Amino acid sequence: MKPTEKRSFGRGATDVTAFAFGTAPLGNFLHEVGEEDARTMIDMAWDRGVRLFDTAPMYGHGLAELRLGQALRWKNRDDYALTSKVGRVLHPAPRASIDFAPWNNAAANTMAFDYSYDGTMRAFEDSLQRLALERIDFVFIHDIDRFTHGNAQPEYFRQAMDGSWRALEKLRSEGVVKGIGVGVNEWQVCHEALQQRDFDCFLLAGRYTLLEQDALESFLPLCEERGVTLMVGGGFNSGILATGAVPGAKYNYSPAPAEILAKVARIQDVCQQYDVPLPAAALQFVVAHPAIRAFCAGTRTMQQLDQNLGWFDHPIPPGFWETLKNQELLAENAPVPPDPVGRELQMN
Repeated sequence: MKPTEKRSFGRGATDVTAFAFGTAPLGNFLHEVGEEDARTMIDMAWDRGVRLFDTAPMYGHGLAELRLGQALRWKNRDDYALTSKVGRVLHPAPRASIDFAPWNNAAANTMAFDYSYDGTMRAFEDSLQRLALERIDFVFIHDIDRFTHGNAQPEYFRQAMDGSWRALEKLRSEGVVKGIGVGVNEWQVCHEALQQRDFDCFLLAGRYTLLEQDALESFLPLCEERGVTLMVGGGFNSGILATGAVPGAKYNYSPAPAEILAKVARIQDVCQQYDVPLPAAALQFVVAHPAIRAFCAGTRTMQQLDQNLGWFDHPIPPGFWETLKNQELLAENAPVPPDPVGRELQMN
C-alpha cells in the first residue's frame, strides 16, 4: 500500500490518505521541536502527498494547532482532511504559573477537562481560532478513558455522552463538521460509546497493533456492521514496535515488561527470516483491517517522517503473515495485507 492511497473515512464520501500526520510531537511532547523544523515537517508531508492531519488542544497546550494552522493556511482547504478534539478548554495564563509536563516550552495556556455541552462548543470554536482555518472535518471526544481518568472514568464518560456528544451531534446535523467520534487509548471505551450513541469514526491509540488484537472480538466487528471507520495512532505501542526489543524499549509510554520484550523478540526473528523491517510490518498490519482507514504517526524529525512513509509500502511476502499466525504471534482471524505481487497483477 502507498501512504498516499485514498480511502473513505467517516460515513460520508470524504477521502483521506492512508497515512495521517499526527501533531503531538509538534506540541513539544517530551522534547522541543523548533518552529522551523515543525513547519518543514508539515511541508515535507504535504509534498509527499499526505492529506490527513490530526491535532488537538492538548498537544502543547494549543501549540500544535497553532503550528499546523500556520503551515496549512494557504493550502486549498478542499485538498485535505483535518481532525481535532474536544474535552479540554484552554485559558491564557502567565507562563511561569503553568505546569507544562509532559510538554516542553508549550503555549501559554492552562488546560481543564470540560465535557459539558457549552465547554465542548467553546473548545471547538477555540480550536478554529487557533488553527485560523475555515473548518475542522472530524472531531473526537478526547481522553474519556481509564488511562486518563482512573477510577473517575465512568463519571467523565457519562458527562461526555450527555454533553460533548449532544454538542457534536448538533455541529454534525448542521453540516459544520463531517463526522464525530471518540479518541482514546482503550478500545473498550470506543465500544461502549458506539453502543450508547451514534458515532461516525474513532481514533484509537495503541490498542490494535501487532502486539494486541483483542479489539477483533467485538469492537471492530461492530464498526464494520455500522459502517464506522477508524484511524489508529500509537501503532508502534509508543515505541517498541519501532525500536524492537532493545534495552529501555517503551511500551504504553513505560519501560516494556519482560513478556512484551520476549514477544517482540520472537516477532523480530520472523522479520529477520523474511527480511521485513519490524516497523513496516507493524504499520502495514494495522491498516489491513477493513474498518481501519488510516495510520496516524507523530514524528519529531524529517528522518522519522521519511522512514514512516517508506515503511508503508515496503514489500512484505504473504508467508510472513502466515508464519506469525502459525507461531501464535498474531490472531488467527486478524486481517493481513494482500500479497503485493498478486495485488499488482490485479491492478494491472
